[in-house]
Amino acid sequence: MNQEMADRLERLREQIRFHAHRYYVLDEPVIADGEYDALFRQLLELEAVHPELVTPDSPSHRVGGLPLETFIPAEHVSPMLSLDNIFSVDEFAAFEDKVRRYLKTDEPLRYVIEPKLDGLAVELVYRQGLLAVGSTRGDGQVGENITAQLKTVASIPLRFLVDDSLPAVPDELVVRGEVFLPRQAFTQLNRQREQDGEAPFANPRNAAAGSLRQLDPKITARRPLAFFVYGVGNPEVLAASGQKSMLAMLAKLGFPVNQLVTVCNDRQEVEARYRYLAALRHELDYEIDGMVVKVDDMDLQQRLGATARAPRWAVAWKFPAAQATTVVETVEFQVGRTGAVTPVAYLRPVEVNGVMVRRATLHNRDEIERKDVRVHDTVLVQRAGDVIPEIVKVIDGQRCGREQPVVFPAACPECGTPLQTVPGEAVIRCGNRYCPAQNLQKLIHFSGKSGLDIEGLGKKNVEQLIGEGLIRTIPDFFRLDPARLATLDGWGGKSAQNVLQAIEDRKTLGLAQLIGALGIRHVGEVTAGLLARHFADLDQLKAADKEQLLQVDGIGEQTADSLVAYFQDRENRETVEQLADLGVVVRAEAPKQSFLDGRFFLFTGTLQTLSREEAKQLVKAHGGQVSTGIGQRVTDVVVGDKAGSKKRKAEEMGLAILSEADFLTLVNTVNKEER
Repeated sequence: MNQEMADRLERLREQIRFHAHRYYVLDEPVIADGEYDALFRQLLELEAVHPELVTPDSPSHRVGGLPLETFIPAEHVSPMLSLDNIFSVDEFAAFEDKVRRYLKTDEPLRYVIEPKLDGLAVELVYRQGLLAVGSTRGDGQVGENITAQLKTVASIPLRFLVDDSLPAVPDELVVRGEVFLPRQAFTQLNRQREQDGEAPFANPRNAAAGSLRQLDPKITARRPLAFFVYGVGNPEVLAASGQKSMLAMLAKLGFPVNQLVTVCNDRQEVEARYRYLAALRHELDYEIDGMVVKVDDMDLQQRLGATARAPRWAVAWKFPAAQATTVVETVEFQVGRTGAVTPVAYLRPVEVNGVMVRRATLHNRDEIERKDVRVHDTVLVQRAGDVIPEIVKVIDGQRCGREQPVVFPAACPECGTPLQTVPGEAVIRCGNRYCPAQNLQKLIHFSGKSGLDIEGLGKKNVEQLIGEGLIRTIPDFFRLDPARLATLDGWGGKSAQNVLQAIEDRKTLGLAQLIGALGIRHVGEVTAGLLARHFADLDQLKAADKEQLLQVDGIGEQTADSLVAYFQDRENRETVEQLADLGVVVRAEAPKQSFLDGRFFLFTGTLQTLSREEAKQLVKAHGGQVSTGIGQRVTDVVVGDKAGSKKRKAEEMGLAILSEADFLTLVNTVNKEER
């Protein structure tokens, strides 16, 4: 039983890791926010019952996804934690009771209520009143340095305002807030993208995230992004007594504070504020998906502290997804790139929160049986997270006797191959590797965002190329004929040349990107990254047996079996060999080794020659690691001007103390040794 539960938890964790990466890193979620919340709540509940099965790498210890490789990492001064979610009056009451028990008090609690914007959380580090570093949340510990992009957001101050009523400006202030795209700006942006032949963004959050992750800040500058501040990462430097007074201080320094932020003096006022904001949300010019409730008193916040992923003094009270009732007119089955056959409900069109909904996924047979969904049923549907439609439940009282059970096909709806049921899996699969539907999805995956991300080769264009007989296999992308491409309907010489150049640009790629693009079963982007960091090159990975694969931290039996089977298959090996023959070069991604390996550097005080970020990047570039606090692992402490308690503690511990000049000499020595 314990092993069964351990296996179940690991499958759940892998699901959450995959969807967290899609949502936080790629901005391409494949499930609704509500579905992700349900998975995460399920994990927390199971781990609470089975604490002995909690693993160090569980998503319950993490906050978000890993930073993108295209940006320089930016380490946060203190962790950017997430928030626990609640969905009802009873759950808020339970939150308050837990706070009271922790504080051992019956005294009234004062709360600050802030709208929960559906944007992108960012950190802004100000030194001597000037914006020095701006970054995304990333994984909560390390984000992406997007300083140049954030400087284009007009509502983010580049320097503090002068206000004589405030104490002296702190040497370093770490400001946190949310960047978002107003509704009207989102509509205009999508209209322009459609006119330019680009795919519209799915929602304002994805648009904001995509805007900030533009490598060219000039593109970001053309997007009318906005910003609201909600807190700081080092509140002690402001000496504010409460959350509300802290926001007031930030407003005086020039930061925009949401006008709907308010104070509630008891539970009843909080509940009333929730009802008010839920009714107001659709009238606002920006998306909110709930409200954040924070204990106002800073001393109480400090006493309450935080868990590994969330503060104990705050909670996100989320709104229910917009819902409507409609009828299931039919259920059809779609075949994915790994052969999984998924039921899709086609609905009588119904408007849900301003969007016409016509389809909803039913996931698998277990989901259909659990909800007892039948053709012609009246169902409650919602756009969970206001994005992806799902069937919430069947309205039993509306049944009239003409409803029909969903009948699963015995054969693949695309190629007619008998379908297989795999033990331990809820899905049914088509085992025909030549199934045209699987091949289509595999090729779309290879050229799409989760693969090589070839600009101009979206789903419709890939379908067109297959229909014209121009591509049949993955290597065919690199054999496309420019003259033939230019004659296709809707293309022309310039479009053809742009696509061919985009393909040429992808001929040199990282090992992780190629592994992920090949579409190997059970190997997503996270797993591809693990493999790329472990194996020196593609040849080593191809030759690895199951035992060698299981030595990779994070690789389980199922994934190892899938990898071995993939690279033992003759056609798959030929695919990889043909890519090499066509000029595709795979870069090794093994970390650079140097004699800084095993050394942990701590920086304290103000450096004169380097910024703090530049210094940290020099350490990491030569194999060393950076720490944010004094601990047993720290080997070297680099001190600048006005170094304080960290320097004194390092001296007490007998650690090596380096000046900035000493550090630069060390780095120059490393450079000479490694040439």
